[in-house]
Amino acid sequence: MTAQTPDIPTGAPRAVLADDERLMRDQLRARLAEAWPELVIVAEAKNGAEAVELVEQHRPDVVFLDIRMPGMTGVEAARQIAQMEVGEDDVLPEIVFITAYDQYAVEAFEQGAADYILKPAERDRLKLTVERIAKRLAAKRDAADEPGQDPSAASASGLPIQQLLHRLAASGGTKPAYLKWIQATVGQSIQMIPVEEVLFFISDEKYTRVQTPQVEALIRKPIKELVDELDPERFWQIHRSTLVAVNAIAAVTRDFRGRQIVAVKGHSQKLEVSRSYTHLFKGM
Repeated sequence: MTAQTPDIPTGAPRAVLADDERLMRDQLRARLAEAWPELVIVAEAKNGAEAVELVEQHRPDVVFLDIRMPGMTGVEAARQIAQMEVGEDDVLPEIVFITAYDQYAVEAFEQGAADYILKPAERDRLKLTVERIAKRLAAKRDAADEPGQDPSAASASGLPIQQLLHRLAASGGTKPAYLKWIQATVGQSIQMIPVEEVLFFISDEKYTRVQTPQVEALIRKPIKELVDELDPERFWQIHRSTLVAVNAIAAVTRDFRGRQIVAVKGHSQKLEVSRSYTHLFKGM
């Protein structure tokens, strides 16, 4: 893990670069210096775990992640980064994956909430990536300057990041086996709840509440594990502690503070959308 300590000009975009191959990091750093001279590489990582640690420490604007790294992969690191808490003045970083050519992965990127660079980094393709990311960062800054606007809503379009990560994880051609049943505590008994009946999941420090139209139950599995085990096309994460069934969303409104609030079909619960996930409803 290499932490850079450059003098960072005010307002300059900052990045963390993660690749287990030093030569690839050196090449990408050099190409980025050509394509995006304003960008400051604040730190470099050799694996996904280091990348997560450095993103937590430096809160960069962009993270360049090699998909295949030893230990924690780039996809797994991106999943943890997407779960990070952000403060009032922060948003999650833009994610750019570094990958060898893989048509399935490239198709996922083209629809998704992140960009990609093919190895080796070609100047023309890198220039396009830089233009896209710079435009997104500018949109975030503009949104931050406008009262009532949410910078995170300007982060990305298309497929939600969790769906993209699931597609990348399955890019070897094997479809993930998602949960079909939830074994949960209801009163003094254990019940098997079909996932298709669940309206939403909400976690606290110890338990996760499972809500169906008829039943409220508790499980010990945290949201960060459920995110990986549920079909991301059927359940969207809207808060670090909340997953909601897409077909259970009745409406999305804004409260007096400008926060997005999800109304659930057939239930009185109102679910807050955190700033990191407002892009899911960016038309609101």
